[in-house]
Amino acid sequence: MEGIPSIESFRKRHQELTTEMSDPDFFSDQRRVAAISREHQWLTGIIGLYEQAEKTEQDLVDNQDLIDDSDTDEELKEMAQEEIAALEPKLLELKDKILVAMLPQDESDHRNIIMEIRAGAGGDEASLFAGVLFRMYSRFAEQRGWRLEQMGSNLSEAGGYKEISFMISGDEVYKTLKFESGVHRVQRIPVTETNGRIHTSTSTVAVLPEAEEVDVVLDPNDLEITVCRASGPGGQGVNTTDSAVQILYKPTGMIVQCADERSQLKNKARALKVLRSRLLQHKQDEERLKYAEHRRGQIGTGDRSERIRTYNFPQSRLTDHRIGYSSHNLEGIIGGELLELTESLQIADNKSKVEALMKESNEVQTAG
Repeated sequence: MEGIPSIESFRKRHQELTTEMSDPDFFSDQRRVAAISREHQWLTGIIGLYEQAEKTEQDLVDNQDLIDDSDTDEELKEMAQEEIAALEPKLLELKDKILVAMLPQDESDHRNIIMEIRAGAGGDEASLFAGVLFRMYSRFAEQRGWRLEQMGSNLSEAGGYKEISFMISGDEVYKTLKFESGVHRVQRIPVTETNGRIHTSTSTVAVLPEAEEVDVVLDPNDLEITVCRASGPGGQGVNTTDSAVQILYKPTGMIVQCADERSQLKNKARALKVLRSRLLQHKQDEERLKYAEHRRGQIGTGDRSERIRTYNFPQSRLTDHRIGYSSHNLEGIIGGELLELTESLQIADNKSKVEALMKESNEVQTAG
């Protein structure tokens, strides 16, 4: 089919998986069952769309043959022309859907996430903005029917967060929010500003796919776990037991802390979950670097110049600099109305991937 890469490899893989799923021992490994079932469903969708497109294309040919046939009466030719007018845009739409469906699946799209927000440049105002971002994602999660669980936090004197981490669980959470990673910049007049000057501050966001124990196996000898008494801003005691947990991962020097729970065991379990997710993200980033050597890191340094998005409060405008998205509904967005933005980011990402897919397909055909 013109404009579409060959579907034969998809058909072949679909048949392989169908055969594997018919094996009586297939359901012995539930983790593998879930992965294979997702891939099979994905391939079934591609093949179904392709067959619809083939039928539509054949209908176009049949109608054109009627028009070209000198024995066809004028009334029938007119009907055929009307059919063609309706079928042509339908075929284009189906081809677009096929191209998007053919894109390699991100194996983490179905996962829950751990999100980490840290105050960047801007002092107290940056920590207050980190609190704004936390509330924005909390409200979005609530609107989507997702569950949010706080993992750890470090309050600032001003009432915001120096850093906060939390888990969001639900349907395709990572797929929806993975593009939130990066530096978020805010422009607004702080409550402490007496001269009405606009200040610029930043907070950084990292979105980590939730890792399971089988994804990242931790050697106890690589972990240095210490416990201490948790404290709040200004040294204020949070509890009176040694429940705060810090884990040092020796091979990389990575440190994870958790002190939100009064239970040392719960804090340890949460800290290990965060550590596994960070290590999984690191492993995935290394894999992607094999194909995109110049890919930048998720978080950056938190400097004002390294930004993916700007929240301009005086003009009530949000701008996502990666895709040129702009909205004057800033109040609604920080209130959790993120769906239009997240969908726009996914569409832009799909478009760039489709272009790469077609380029690769054309190169293969030329070489052949």
